[in-house]
Formats: sequence, structure tokens, C-alpha cells
Amino acid sequence: MGDPRNVAHAKKVAQEKHHKGDAAHSHQPAKKQPAKKDQAVAEESSTAKTAETAKPEQKPDAAKLEKSLAVLAKLKELEFHSRSNIEKLAELSLTIEDELKQKAFVEPIGEVYSAQEAFHSKISALIEGYQKECDRLKPAG
Repeated sequence: MGDPRNVAHAKKVAQEKHHKGDAAHSHQPAKKQPAKKDQAVAEESSTAKTAETAKPEQKPDAAKLEKSLAVLAKLKELEFHSRSNIEKLAELSLTIEDELKQKAFVEPIGEVYSAQEAFHSKISALIEGYQKECDRLKPAG
């Protein structure tokens, strides 16, 4: 949401424009030119102050977004390695059970495989949520 001062300023400007439009249609004399010049200077200084105020607020968001995107990249890397581990564990499980016939290790490798699957599911859900947070931090436009 915008700065309340900006919203109030925009509302005031809109009201003044509307009021000036009414004055032009009525038979009342319009304001003198110097008043418009003073108003323009006041608006410029107000805009400058608003821009100065907005910049420090945007920098932390930009830095936060940059760091968040770095975290997201690392999470995706973990997810990639997790998927690779699942594939390797599946191959090893087949080797242990079918080729080597080492029945004592079938259950333990199955437990490791299950733990890796659970990790993969959780990291995938975390990535999905974190991606939404990164999208939220991105500036509109």
C-alpha cells in the first residue's frame, strides 16, 4: 500500500483539479497565474520529498529480494540433489536386493529411500511457498 501522505496529496490534487474545473465552468473569475506557479513548485518539492523517502524503503526490499532469491536458488539446488539421491538409492536398492541378494540390507536401504522421499516432498513444498514469497517481494512493474 502507498504512503498515506502520497495518497492524501493525490486526493488533494484531484480535488483541486475538480474544483478548478468547476470554477472554469461557473462565471467566477479564475485564479491568477502566480498561484498556479506556486502550486507547481509546492508539488515538485512534495514529489521530491516523497521520492527521497521512498528510496530508502525500496533499498531494503531490493536487498531482501536479492538475498531471498539466493536462498531460493540454494533450496532448488538441494531439491535437485535430493531427486538425484532418490534415483541413486533406487538403483542401489535393486542392486542390493536383486543382484547381491543381501537381504539384511534391503530394509535399511528402503528406510533411507523413504527418508529421502519425505525430505524431497518437504523441500518441494518449501520451495513452492518460498517462490511465492519471492514473487511477493518483487516490485510491481
